Amino acid sequence: MKNYSSPRLSALALIAKGHRRPDPKGAPDQSLFETFGQDVFSLRLMRERLPREVYNRIKNIGHNGQSLDPHDADVVASSMKDWAIDRQATHYTHWFQPMTGLTAEKHDAFLTPLNDGQVISEFSGKMLVKGEPDASSFPSGGLRSTFEARGYTAWDPTSPAFVLRHGDTATLCIPTVFYSYTGESLDRKTPLLRSIAALSRQATRMMNLLGHEDVSSVAPQVGAEQEYFLVDRRFYRFRPDLAIAGRTLFGACPAKGQQMEDHYFAAIPQRILAYMNDVEQRLFSLGVPVHTRHNEVAPCQYEMAPLYEPANVATDHNLLIMEVLTRTAEDHDLACLLHEKPFNCVNGSGKHSNWSLVDNLGRNLLDPGPRPWENLPFLMILAATLRAIHLYSPIWRIGIVGAGNDHRLGANEAPPAIISAYVGRELEKVVDGLIAGCAGPENCKSDAGSLNLGVSSLPSLTQDTADRNRTSPMAFTGNKFEFRALGGSQSVATINIAINTTVAKTLEDLSDAVETLAAEKKISGAEAARELLPKFLGDHRVALFNGDNYSADWVEEAARRGLPNLKNSVQALALYDTPEIISVFESQKVLSRPEVLARQHILLEDYLGRLLIEADLTRSLARTTILPAAIKWQERLAATAWQARELAGENEPELAAYKDLRALTNGLSLALDELAAAGARVGVCPGGPLEKAAEARDLLLPAMAKVRGLADQLETVVDGQLWPLPTYSDIFWTL
Repeated sequence: MKNYSSPRLSALALIAKGHRRPDPKGAPDQSLFETFGQDVFSLRLMRERLPREVYNRIKNIGHNGQSLDPHDADVVASSMKDWAIDRQATHYTHWFQPMTGLTAEKHDAFLTPLNDGQVISEFSGKMLVKGEPDASSFPSGGLRSTFEARGYTAWDPTSPAFVLRHGDTATLCIPTVFYSYTGESLDRKTPLLRSIAALSRQATRMMNLLGHEDVSSVAPQVGAEQEYFLVDRRFYRFRPDLAIAGRTLFGACPAKGQQMEDHYFAAIPQRILAYMNDVEQRLFSLGVPVHTRHNEVAPCQYEMAPLYEPANVATDHNLLIMEVLTRTAEDHDLACLLHEKPFNCVNGSGKHSNWSLVDNLGRNLLDPGPRPWENLPFLMILAATLRAIHLYSPIWRIGIVGAGNDHRLGANEAPPAIISAYVGRELEKVVDGLIAGCAGPENCKSDAGSLNLGVSSLPSLTQDTADRNRTSPMAFTGNKFEFRALGGSQSVATINIAINTTVAKTLEDLSDAVETLAAEKKISGAEAARELLPKFLGDHRVALFNGDNYSADWVEEAARRGLPNLKNSVQALALYDTPEIISVFESQKVLSRPEVLARQHILLEDYLGRLLIEADLTRSLARTTILPAAIKWQERLAATAWQARELAGENEPELAAYKDLRALTNGLSLALDELAAAGARVGVCPGGPLEKAAEARDLLLPAMAKVRGLADQLETVVDGQLWPLPTYSDIFWTL
């Protein structure tokens, strides 16, 4: 076999041979409608398998304070076990969401030995309801010590159990929360469930005050769009930075990136379409209602989007989406990248969390209707949302912190770090009209009409009442808000905890004011709300901005309005332990003060850890891979340059090229020394996680950028036969 001179050429040779195609499956034996949810222990299945009275009690858990009965747990466990074994499951696991940002699982077999040497399958209500993983090895932010290892998982009956398949293995996964021996939350799901309960409590109170006494609960609904990159797995194997850090720490901009804008919504390549179809079939079996797929803006970038679901189920399903995307890629000789910024020079990946509120009667409270100026529930929810952004936007910013997300916020692919809301031209007129005392449609009527496209064969199209603003972090899109600043690898739980909690707090504030005025004037809650609405909207209109959020003018305007611009994660996390933020979480019973401080600690350590890993990886890759290639090319040029100098003087192109290469190589070596020194300074930085994270941000990021800049220049001048890493052009245009 030929001995290739670089790992890059080895990868290219493997690519030239073609990729391994998965075994053809042929047409499915069942239709989508028959296979959808077949691996989910759904309410429909429980209705079929459980006694009626047990099913009714399980269905109503969480409503009006109803909790799980131990006898019911035994009945459910027995039925769930039998169903899972029928689905070829041999093990079960409590599937939970620790503060690592990933899911976690410990598998136990459905197997109990008997005295006579036989075994039986066993799964009791106690096993279903409670588990005990080791809590000391998960991030706890100081809530637990290494010698205090006990932690618990507890079944979340509001999110369905499912059988997860990987190859020939099938495992029953039971969604759970994760908490410490002393009762503190060690996960992201517990505060999410608490925030859902808080929002339901406060929104129900507001609806009752407005005269809607038939409302007994309000639930946030979420639809989470997921962006991701796909690269050939053979290139991935020869890019240690992609495999370890999730992003390329080196890579010169290619001649063609996304500047032609020809990848967006283009025809999906056959190889990618086969992968997408495989992913969707697996997700359909798991009951995940994926609905949309398409090419995204950057080369090798794609997106999928599910339909709306209750916020906690949507969170579980988004984590499943990420897992299935990653695992299925291996079967197609691909690697799925979820990092927010895997490549320079092109867009990164976000995750748009579409958020709405639905009451127990199925009404979407964020649907303004044809006469929004009269829709008091909608207007009060809108006022509460604007108040939440105005007063508590740092909490929203904390919901999207992360070293990866800092690379994309504020670029042409993501909103800036300044949190504001876009509501469109028509709703803005409604808001301003109400603030000014508008009482009817004459000052609020829509300018939207029909669009004539100038072709007689085409139908007349109705114009929407609002355009879309893709630069806004929180954009109203007809009957929901779309939060656009969440990172591609991040849990949907984080931002929805922030939104739910702060809107619950502001709804409580508005309800208090309505109740007080109604009592003082002896009027109805609806009359009091109508009277107070202009003040509510006027006090917090500063959070509404319909313009270009990327513009420098908006940065200045936002500062005048008092909206914070927390440009990086360290700035945001520094505010996590302030009394104003802690009091919001405590008032809504979402997080206690120790739980807030623990999360600040964990997120700062995560930020610091990622930067230290990237800095070490930058040094090792540059010293052991890039620098040797540059020196080898320099040695080859040196001989040519020396001959040129002897024959024709120092102005020959060969000599100039040699001098330029030597300057870059020497510069890279010095820059690596500076990066090592910066890493050493961070290592001995005094203080706690906040101080160390700030030091890493200020020292490591610029030092890494300097190393990368020189290495990327070298990529453009070193012989391609010697360059060791697959280039952006290799990766982008070989799928």
